[in-house]
Amino acid sequence: MPDQVSAAPDRGTVRLALSVGGLVLAVLLGFGLGRLNSGSAPTAVGLETADHTHPPGTAPHDHGSVSGTGQGADAEAGGLAVSAGGYTFAPLVTGFTPGREAQFRFQIRDAQGEPVNRFAIVHDKPLHLIVVRRDLTGFQHLHPTMAPDGTWSVPLTLPQAGTWRAYADFTAVADNGAQTAVTLGVDLAVAGGYEPRPLPAAATSATVGGFTIDYQGTPQVGATVPLTFRVAADGTTAALERYLGAYGHLVALREGDLGYLHVHPEPQLVDGTVRFWLTTPGPGRYRLYLDFQVAGVVRTAEFTVVVP
Repeated sequence: MPDQVSAAPDRGTVRLALSVGGLVLAVLLGFGLGRLNSGSAPTAVGLETADHTHPPGTAPHDHGSVSGTGQGADAEAGGLAVSAGGYTFAPLVTGFTPGREAQFRFQIRDAQGEPVNRFAIVHDKPLHLIVVRRDLTGFQHLHPTMAPDGTWSVPLTLPQAGTWRAYADFTAVADNGAQTAVTLGVDLAVAGGYEPRPLPAAATSATVGGFTIDYQGTPQVGATVPLTFRVAADGTTAALERYLGAYGHLVALREGDLGYLHVHPEPQLVDGTVRFWLTTPGPGRYRLYLDFQVAGVVRTAEFTVVVP
């Protein structure tokens, strides 16, 4: 009888086919995931092309803590130090003349003292600069531009004398791709007589530019709670527009040490309102600054909140 030939391939052939197939599948998956995670092109030299992302299931959160997690009862106020998390906020000038525009230039330096020039895009910008006087007046939300050498610059006018606080809110990208969200703070001096203004009384309603803004929610120490803001004109809910990739931006500053919380909103409106999740790191009086856009115009509503 002739020798019988088995129709099944030998084990070596099967192992080789499985190995090659697995390699091809891994390459295809990697290419696909890379395309899904890629963002728009950077707007300045050295910026990371991928947007800042959060793990699946992560709730909206603040970027006040050095680690950038900022969730739950572990969130802490940021902006209290000029150096944290291996990064330093290094202004090239700190003195200003009241009411006169000047270029504010600074660098973000790493632990070796070298300028950092890789940043993730968060809310459409690689770095958010917040400036406010120490009595919590004169709030400004600015977006500097970065030169190839890592020097940031932005026109800045500080209208009144006193000490002002500048916050750099950014997410640095390391050589290995790791992202670190950091908020650093530095004082700026404006010569002249300083007459601090008392903080307005606590209120859940404010008016600006013909709009009435009301919020609901009660901040609590160590708990993450929702704050929901409604913008209305003549009793009708306004049509909020996306500004910097969101329907609103909320900054909370603590009276006294000026501890900083930059709170992120939910991605979609909730019955025409914008909702944030806020973790208050400690008791005290806070000033809330809500940026919102209607009909192409950005306005800022301000509130005082007392957290017992």
